[in-house]
Amino acid sequence: MRPTPQLFAPGFIKRSLDEFKRVANIALKQEGLRTPTAPYHLLDFSDPATISACKVMSDADTGGFSQANLDHIPSTLTEPAYARFHGSISNELPPNRPHIQRTGYAAWRNLDRPATIFGKSLWDIDPYTYLALRIKSDGRKYFVNVQTESIVLTDLHQHRLYAKKAGEWETVLIKWNEFVRTNHGAVVEPQTELLRQKVRTVGIGLIDRVPGPFDLGISSVWATNGLSDEELARDGIRKRDGSYRRAKEPEVAEADVPENALR
Repeated sequence: MRPTPQLFAPGFIKRSLDEFKRVANIALKQEGLRTPTAPYHLLDFSDPATISACKVMSDADTGGFSQANLDHIPSTLTEPAYARFHGSISNELPPNRPHIQRTGYAAWRNLDRPATIFGKSLWDIDPYTYLALRIKSDGRKYFVNVQTESIVLTDLHQHRLYAKKAGEWETVLIKWNEFVRTNHGAVVEPQTELLRQKVRTVGIGLIDRVPGPFDLGISSVWATNGLSDEELARDGIRKRDGSYRRAKEPEVAEADVPENALR
């Protein structure tokens, strides 16, 4: 039996080498025996290729009239390169489709990453406490969505994306264990913590169903155990005991999104 040519494609070999280097680096630094101090980058939108590895969704996929785009914006003297998630929300129902009762949503997530010689490409964020996002929000009600390689593939773990500085760049931290398990837009009981060793996708959705334009900038997404002094200074946060407290209780999306949305 001969292996398929696809396995020897340059992209496959490079991904496998990158994964080997990452795992080897963890072993050399003994990060498996202690808390990692370096960030684990998941999505870096300074690279335009990251945009093409993402999927954009909206109610337009089922005949609605919302518009959603994810564009790469190059860096300037005052701003980093970032992904601009923008468009317009419409609650107008599509004609001649009586089974569609609600519209007014838009979202994006990364596509399933290509396999390596080690198998499926999944993120192991178990050694990390927080999901960090560098964003510039317009103040609308966004949610962070996380998919894992769980038994129930339609499960979606959600958390409200709390932005404090509309129109300004800021870093938002969300504890991994505060994500809420949902399925088809409804909270699932019993609640179980997301499968931290096998994270498939990360994305952001806007499902407040408020008509009008939206505009959210995302420069990077990573797993971390806390912000560095440099990152704290960048956001104008004074470091005290190194802990981070949640400002509000976690929220989940209302159960009004079609079951095939956001996936």
